Amino acid sequence: MAVVLLCVTVSVPVLNFVAPVLTSNNVATHTGLSTMESQTASTLQLTPKQTRQTQPLTLRGAVGGKDQPLTSPEAGGGDMPKEEKSGGGMDIGLFVLIILWYVGNYYHNITNKIALNAGAGYPMLISTGYLAAGSLYALFMWAAPDGRPWPQITMGDYMRTLPVSFAAAGAHMASCFALSAGSLSFVQIVKAMEPAFAAVIGSMFYGAQVTSARWLSLIPIIGGVAYASTGELSFAWSSLFIASVANAFAAVKGGSTKVLMDSDGLKDRMGSIGNQFAIMTINSFIFCLILSLICEGHKLGSFVNFLSSGGNGAIVLRNMTASGLWFYFYNEIATTIIAKTNPVTQSVLNTAKRAFIMIAAAIVLREGLSTAKLVGSLISIAGVFLYSNIDRIVGK
Repeated sequence: MAVVLLCVTVSVPVLNFVAPVLTSNNVATHTGLSTMESQTASTLQLTPKQTRQTQPLTLRGAVGGKDQPLTSPEAGGGDMPKEEKSGGGMDIGLFVLIILWYVGNYYHNITNKIALNAGAGYPMLISTGYLAAGSLYALFMWAAPDGRPWPQITMGDYMRTLPVSFAAAGAHMASCFALSAGSLSFVQIVKAMEPAFAAVIGSMFYGAQVTSARWLSLIPIIGGVAYASTGELSFAWSSLFIASVANAFAAVKGGSTKVLMDSDGLKDRMGSIGNQFAIMTINSFIFCLILSLICEGHKLGSFVNFLSSGGNGAIVLRNMTASGLWFYFYNEIATTIIAKTNPVTQSVLNTAKRAFIMIAAAIVLREGLSTAKLVGSLISIAGVFLYSNIDRIVGK
């Protein structure tokens, strides 16, 4: 019953917002960087001095093989959504992309949790394995004859990508640790607080302007997570703390990305958002590999033997590889969706995505969904949507 209520609560606003987009004659295009948690795309607001006009980029190697024009406010462009003519009728391609995005996110999270459960004792090595799979795919996309062109960046440009990559590595590693310590649904609830971390860190360190309405909208987000925690049957302080650390790293990544892409000419030399995501993934893999060897290097031999022994080792290897590839896959799709929709639709889709993962966890992994956990998660998810759209609602 709880799962049905959650499905109904989420599906109604999603259909209200997505259906007009799929059937509109005009498709508004608005893009942000594809990140491990894309909710930070609408969190930070730059001051006028920090905003500058840039030339549209082209996303190469996107789903369907078609190039997509990109103008990323996350990258410092600051452009408003633009109208692009469409042929009328339902945009079947966009609908399919949304389904694939949700499916990819679902499989990434489920295979992630299965691998961590089966490989208890090797959380850092397993989380590094995810990024290894994604890095190999990124290299393949550059090496393939009809793949993505290599970025034309300088060594100085590459060095400037390292802080963003370090923050991404921290967010990834902390998320995996949180999953190994608690349930998937509970980690999703805690990670719904990411806007709160982004608001605080962004205003303190990156000069982001957060309106009073947005500060007030953080109350239901934090309150919902707190209330949901009281209904978490497998509540663990370690999971709550580490998931919060992941939120902090994600907020730093969002702010650092804005600073990075403000560099003169960097977006042109990068070539596409896909290239930036590929570089960030490879750098994050290197950072995680160093950390995992420091902390779990003494287990490396036993881990390799474990993977080749069959049984749980085979489960870990299969799901670790699949999780990394699904992660890269759904982020590529998300980038294309961002280019075809407006900010409000993106907010609804991202909000519903978190609820979708909670429902999947409750059904597939048989995780408990008590009344307190259900009510708290609904309040928190509603708060996330409110935070993303409150400035438009009050007319700012």
